Amino acid sequence: MGTKFKLLFIVTVMLLGLAVATIINVSLNFRDYSIKSATEKAATTAAIVKDGLTAHMVNGMMDKRQYFLDQISNNNSDVKSLWLVRAPSVIKQYGPGFNSETVRDQTDKNVLDSGKIIKTIHEGADSIILRVSIPYKATTSQPNCLECHDIKRDGILGVISMEFDITNMRNVGMITIFKILIINLIFIVIALFLINHYVAPYMKLFASMQEGITKAYSGDFTHKFFTNVKGEARQITEQLNTLFTKMQETFGNIKYNLSTFIPQGCVASKDPLFEAKTIIGELSDIYKFKKTIELDIDKETVYKRFVDAMEHKFELYSFAFYEINHVINERKLIFSSENKKLCSVNVDKNANLCRAFRTQADVISTDFMELCEECSKVDDFYVCIPFTINDDYSVVLNIHAKDDAQVNEIHIITPSIRNYLEAAKPVIESRILTAKLRDSSLRDGMTGLYNRRFLEEFIDQMMSQADRKNDTYAVLMLDVDFFKMVNDTYGHDIGDKVIVELSGVLKANTRESDLAIRYGGEEFLVMLYNATEEGALGVAKKIHKAFCALSFDVGTSERLKKTISIGMSRYPTDADSIWKAIKYADTALYEAKNTGRNKIVEFKPEMFKAGDDF
Repeated sequence: MGTKFKLLFIVTVMLLGLAVATIINVSLNFRDYSIKSATEKAATTAAIVKDGLTAHMVNGMMDKRQYFLDQISNNNSDVKSLWLVRAPSVIKQYGPGFNSETVRDQTDKNVLDSGKIIKTIHEGADSIILRVSIPYKATTSQPNCLECHDIKRDGILGVISMEFDITNMRNVGMITIFKILIINLIFIVIALFLINHYVAPYMKLFASMQEGITKAYSGDFTHKFFTNVKGEARQITEQLNTLFTKMQETFGNIKYNLSTFIPQGCVASKDPLFEAKTIIGELSDIYKFKKTIELDIDKETVYKRFVDAMEHKFELYSFAFYEINHVINERKLIFSSENKKLCSVNVDKNANLCRAFRTQADVISTDFMELCEECSKVDDFYVCIPFTINDDYSVVLNIHAKDDAQVNEIHIITPSIRNYLEAAKPVIESRILTAKLRDSSLRDGMTGLYNRRFLEEFIDQMMSQADRKNDTYAVLMLDVDFFKMVNDTYGHDIGDKVIVELSGVLKANTRESDLAIRYGGEEFLVMLYNATEEGALGVAKKIHKAFCALSFDVGTSERLKKTISIGMSRYPTDADSIWKAIKYADTALYEAKNTGRNKIVEFKPEMFKAGDDF
């Protein structure tokens, strides 16, 4: 109803302004009219006086002129007083005349001097007096004033001064103005009544529309519009009701429907349409992200896509992304925007030191002083977001901030970051499973070592990389001496046990950069990365010694002990390809078996018989 009051107030002010302007205009016009009317009467009276005085002069009755003037003043109620003033030329020729015919004030003198009509108004509280002084000029027409007066043509013979009481005109004007004011006030009241009568329904409709729009901003489209107005207003009301019904059906629950696609939801808003737009935009971005990573070949590429999203979509300037292996409780750096780890390196070997991983809850530095000791060692402002991929793997996003304000900004976008992780989760799980399946196909099921298929698929790639970096490899080919006798005498269970123990010896005596492979049966291949000649021979001796020290329980009172033979070659010292080096190591192994077994033999060119084909 505030709008209705404002409208009525504005109309009232406008009508009052119009009334005031009308009254002022009428007052001014009435005053001008009164003055003009009195001036015209003064001119007429002056003409009568002139004619009368001329007649008195012609008839020799100038001594009776005062009676004539008194009669004019008495017979005209508007004329308060009337008097004559003789000009100096007339006084000089005919004398001063009556006492009343002398100059009374400066106005009379000014008219005698200038020969112009002068009007003055004297306004008081009770009366208004208009003074008009008119010069009496000599004429040459009938009658010819020059015949009796010693004066030039148009010379001033005297002044006719009159005072008019126009108080009555003012009173009449005031009454007229009062009547106009009453009429205007009555008109204003009628106008306001009519406006209120005809505009009120529209104001109610407007208020209803305002209420409906206000509810719509909060997602409520159930408002029903109603109006008593007919015609177009009613059509608009019906159309609005139809529109709001459709809007309710379409958008009424859109926030809740869309939020099911994004578990963490978007930033809360009082405007559900804006929130829907935000959610749809995020859904679109996440959908594109998911469709892209679904075509990526491995989890490392998926991780890179996620890092790109953090840099370009969320504009994170300093962050690190880690993968945590639950099985071995270790953390691995996937990416760092500053090419360094953004929290303590102690966590790499003991993932439980990471508070975010251990608690599976966001760690925000502003929540408590030194909340995570490992992060606080490096920076004071940080947000750590943990996310579980499956039972074996988790990831942690460690974001560093400049100050408390930026920490709060990061905290606000955390739900959206989690949405990207949720989208990536099934793809990463799939790639982990694929990698496991792939890895299992490339490993020997009994020993856990890589198998010959792995060697055949990746050896060329490894050698290309070795050639670019000028890397070297020492190749060891191992074989259990008289292994067939073990299977034949004690059974395959004992034979399998011997194989497993040998693989354990290989794992224990090689580095992570080295490669141990079950080449086939009881044969094993070891490739020592960038090993010196002495170092490679030392590893071979350690393996030989460690295996020979083993004894196996064969179910009887005796203990079985076995030996191995080892052939050894070097790449690229002995061969220009890795396959040749493997062949040469096998040749050296053959030489060891033929010369007594239980020994280590290094390849010599003379061992390879002329004509043998690789």
